[in-house]
Amino acid sequence: MAFTFQINNNVAFKHDQRLIDKADMFKPQLYKQKIGAKSLVALNNDASFLEGVGIKRVDDIQNLASHQLTRDQKIILDFGDHQVGKFSVDISSAGSPMDAPLFCKFKFAEMPAELAHKSSDYDGWLSKSWIQEEYIHIDELPTRLVLPRRYSFRYVEITVLDTSPKWQAVFDHPLVDTETSADLSQVTTPQLNDPELEKIYQVGVKTLADCMQNVFEDGPKRDRRLWIGDLRLQALANYATFRDRDLVKRCLYLFGAMTASDGRVPANVFTTPNYVPDDTFLFDYSLFFISILADLETFQMDQTVLDDLYPIAKQQMDLSLERVNRSGKLVLDDDYPVFIDWSNDFDKETAGQAVLIYVLRQFIDLAQQKSDEDLDKYRVVLEKMIQYSKTSLYDPSRGLFISGNNHEINIASQVWMVLAKVMDSDTNQQIMQRTCDDLFPIRGIATPYMYHHVTEALFQTGLRDQAIDLLKDYWGTMIKLGADTYWEAFEPEKPDYSPYGSPILNSYCHAWSCTPVYLIQKYLTKGM
Repeated sequence: MAFTFQINNNVAFKHDQRLIDKADMFKPQLYKQKIGAKSLVALNNDASFLEGVGIKRVDDIQNLASHQLTRDQKIILDFGDHQVGKFSVDISSAGSPMDAPLFCKFKFAEMPAELAHKSSDYDGWLSKSWIQEEYIHIDELPTRLVLPRRYSFRYVEITVLDTSPKWQAVFDHPLVDTETSADLSQVTTPQLNDPELEKIYQVGVKTLADCMQNVFEDGPKRDRRLWIGDLRLQALANYATFRDRDLVKRCLYLFGAMTASDGRVPANVFTTPNYVPDDTFLFDYSLFFISILADLETFQMDQTVLDDLYPIAKQQMDLSLERVNRSGKLVLDDDYPVFIDWSNDFDKETAGQAVLIYVLRQFIDLAQQKSDEDLDKYRVVLEKMIQYSKTSLYDPSRGLFISGNNHEINIASQVWMVLAKVMDSDTNQQIMQRTCDDLFPIRGIATPYMYHHVTEALFQTGLRDQAIDLLKDYWGTMIKLGADTYWEAFEPEKPDYSPYGSPILNSYCHAWSCTPVYLIQKYLTKGM
């Protein structure tokens, strides 16, 4: 149950310097803060934590220097909350003169369970170079060690691999220089009269903030990239909290500047040290360029941005509609897959159809603002796609949508057809109620990305109690398992699930997980 790599070395890309220059105009200021470790801790067995690995406090951080370490001894620093930044620490020696180099290892972890895994056991399909650990030789002490890489962590395990029998290593004053482009002082938690929802909101804000760097990153641990599916959800959460329009514009301009030669927007771009588009393309992700632009214009109209980027949005729509047949059916192939969710264990045809309808509605609104002469053409295609969906994909005997040749009924089909407003409001509510009755509890979906869409469909159809229950059962359970920020992947029935073959490379602070702040602000801040 996982997404797979694409390698498209033969794809040529455009580089529109005018749009790149505009993206650079919106490059954000990074807020930096020095944060010290809060305590010394050790791992312990705790069934309430992820993988049964918890922590126990063993000493005050003020006593760190009294813990003199020799071969194979270790300490674990707890910084009290999730941090993103660069780590530094004072190191000195105690005992006899330093007659050999210090050889030590630093391992950074977002969750205690990561420290319980041996890196040497990792055999997943993502590069093990993402494992956050460093082996360091230091010839002379004392020194202030400043590690050059940026890390995403709460815990730092320091292991002395060797000194010599004559002396011990002493560590003191550990700090992290944090980095984010989010101004946390601008956000307050809404008064919800529900402590659990308020906590869910706070963790969502922290998740979003730690992913807001020079762009909206998908995750500060890995991939540290600008992914368009994550960006769409981050932007919505951002409008509900930090309201940073400029960072959204920067990201849109970067995508618009580096389309493939055939016009498609790539699924993600690398932004350091240079701007480089990735050779990965997803049908729904390319379409979401339109959604992000439309959501931005809804939040606050910006005619310049619309004028600059509308041609690229139109190109995404025109390329997508080439795959719609005369009957109004979207016909996809493996060369341009639809994502919908990490899982490949369900049929995605109907969900893909619904995503295109959803985005086509948004595009028509943009086309109206631009007085596009092709507006009527898009309206005709929209009606044809809706009609096909109603007559060929909806099973009135089940009250649900089917997908694929085997007429599969899955959650994603129902959710996206509801979000696309293919049926009337009463029928949409019936669909989501039937989804709850027949397809819950959710199984086989492991991403907050898809859970977001399920929750929003429940809210939109008036199933408020079920939506709140899902917020608490999914995001709230992550908090109960020890989360300071929300995770890239979480399958409640299998908490240690990893799409990569090992949880040690899971991202425990991930952009597409932050949307409870958007859902709470939009659907729960009034009338609670």
